[in-house]
Formats: sequence, C-alpha cells, structure tokens
Amino acid sequence: MPKPTDTSLFTKNVPQVLSRRALNRALLERQLLLRRAEMPVLDALRHLAGMQAQAPIPPYYGLWARLDGFRHEELSRLIETRQAVRIVMMRSTIHLVTAEDALALRPVLQPALDRGLKGGYGKELAGLDTGAVAAAGRALVEEAPLAYGELGARLQERWPDRSPAALANTVRTLVPLVQVPPRGLWGASGQALHTTAEAWLGSPPAAASSSGLEELVLRYLAAFGPASVKDIQVWSGLTRLSDVIRRLGPSLRTFLDEKGVLLYDLADAPLPAEDTPAPPRLLGEFDNMLLSFADRSRIMDESYRRRIFTVNGIIRAAVLVDGFVCGMWSLERNKQSAELVIKLFEPISDTDQEALADEGRRLLDFAAADCPNRGVHFNLSEL
Repeated sequence: MPKPTDTSLFTKNVPQVLSRRALNRALLERQLLLRRAEMPVLDALRHLAGMQAQAPIPPYYGLWARLDGFRHEELSRLIETRQAVRIVMMRSTIHLVTAEDALALRPVLQPALDRGLKGGYGKELAGLDTGAVAAAGRALVEEAPLAYGELGARLQERWPDRSPAALANTVRTLVPLVQVPPRGLWGASGQALHTTAEAWLGSPPAAASSSGLEELVLRYLAAFGPASVKDIQVWSGLTRLSDVIRRLGPSLRTFLDEKGVLLYDLADAPLPAEDTPAPPRLLGEFDNMLLSFADRSRIMDESYRRRIFTVNGIIRAAVLVDGFVCGMWSLERNKQSAELVIKLFEPISDTDQEALADEGRRLLDFAAADCPNRGVHFNLSEL
C-alpha cells in the first residue's frame, strides 16, 4: 500500500488506491467522453466549468466530441445571444464559459490574474496607478469594443512613458473583459474586440468570497476529479488551496493514486470500473483535459508531452484510443476536398484503427460537410 504524500490533509482511514486506468475512466465519464451526452450545450459548458478557447474553433470540436448531435450553430447562437462568452479565466487564458460563470467565477480567480500581471509586467508597472489605468480602459472599451493593440495605444496617449502592452494587460487583468462576436462564431472571422463583462451581460461580476472559492473547487472536482490539491491549482492558476480543501472537509471523499498522492473527490461523483470500454475520440486543440492536472498520467504518457505541447504554446489536437492520448490529428482542406490526417505515436489494433477512422469520418461530416471529397488518412511514418 503506498503511503500518502500529503499527510497534512490525510484522513484517519486509509483511502482506497485508484489505478491509472480507474482515474482515466473517471475523467472520461465526467468529461462526457465515455459516451456522447444528450445535454444542452449551455449545460455542458457549465458542467465542464468552461472550455479553454485561445483559438475560436477548438471549443466546437470539443463539444462535438462530447455531445450527441451537436451542431455548430447551437454554440454560435449562445455566443450571439450573450448566454456564453469568451473571457480570461483559469490560468489567465481565454475560456468559453456561460454568462453566469463569467460573472460568478471570474472574481474568484483574480489573485492568479494579479500574480500573472506582476510576473509579466511588474517592472514596467512600478509606480503606476493601475486603478486609474483600469478605469480609463473600462471607459474606452465600454464606449466601443477595442482590440488590445488599439486599447494599449489609446492608453499610451495618457501614459506615454509606459508600453501599450503593459497598459492593455493591466486592463485585461483588472477589468473582466469579454470578446464580442463575430469572434468565436463558426465560419466567421474577425479581430478579437473587447468590452466589459458588465456592459455586455448587463450585470456586474459577483464579489469574491470564500464560498465562491469553494464552489470553484467543487466544480473542478465534478468535471476532473478525483484530483490532488496540486491538480486543482494547476487548473485554476490559484495557490494555497489546501485551506479550501480543509474547509470542505467531510463533504469530500479521499483516494490515493498509485504513487501515493492523496486525491479528493465529491461524495457522489461517478467512478466507472477501470475496464469500462472507452471509444476513440478526437479532441480539439487546447482541450482542458490535457491542461488541468499536475500529473497528466491518467490521460497521457509523459513521453508524448513534447509532441502535443509545442514550444510556442499551441496544444495540438489529440487522438484518444482506449482513453489515452496515442496521437494527434489535423484537418487539411480546400474548396473541393477535406482530409483528416491522423498521426499515431504507437501501434493500435486493426479494430481500433477502423473505429478511429469511423470517428474521423464523422468529424469530417461535422467540420467539412460542404466539401464533396472527404477522407481519413493515417500517417504511420513515425511508428
């Protein structure tokens, strides 16, 4: 029996050890990837606690992989009607979240955003009245949505000794900003223009509170658990969450992973058997499943990390077979043809390859229905 590595939070009873495969199946179940869910898109966004969305299109692929019969116009409509928004959230990155979560959870994440601003622009902001910058920026973007470049240039007219990037990022950090359509709409293009969440949604963000922080942790566990304190911190960007876990106390159950790390979970969250079948899945770029753990072994072998996580910050679209990352995919298309290229990192059975090809053909039907010629190609050159 492994010894727990987090003894300060350990309970008196020795927790059950969950294997890597058991954690994998729990994650797939909560991420709606063991079977496509019959769930409204807005409910799925809430259940998943948002979807990372630096690029506009990956959330569409992420929802397609998770929801039965998902159509891109469903998500586009939510963005156009202001029920879902693109906003800086966890890890100081753009996420697609419900309007409700943008107002409720964004303030809880403020300490992590403040730390990121200080780390990136601390010297440039020394001696600056950042509150005045935030107020000026708020007024500008509420007058008319602006790109960060234009926002920074406008602010530099008032603070000429500061860089536009530092000024724009001060506003980005201190003022909850949302990206307005057509940014984020399927088949549309447009610069990322920003206004305040309050102006766009008609309500101010909630005040940060300890109960809001506890809700954030519970939401994470519902979508990603069982998980360690470090896992929750990696996902959120926040630190010192052990105190939150202590406050939640008896409402949580505990487990150990195979390395002896103490994991926390909701009392009634599902734990499928480790031999539960897992169909092949094609995840979009930046999928939160790959970004939300300190220990990613429940979903991806560490040897594959450098292939999926690029040096320039792109997280490639990943292939899951039997629940684990075993390759990546890309879509190559023109007006007449679309080809899904699957590059595998390891051999798979003929049965799995055919099932993966079927999934690829379904993705082409979703993403490139207007192309008369569509096909799936396996790149096996590196096997």
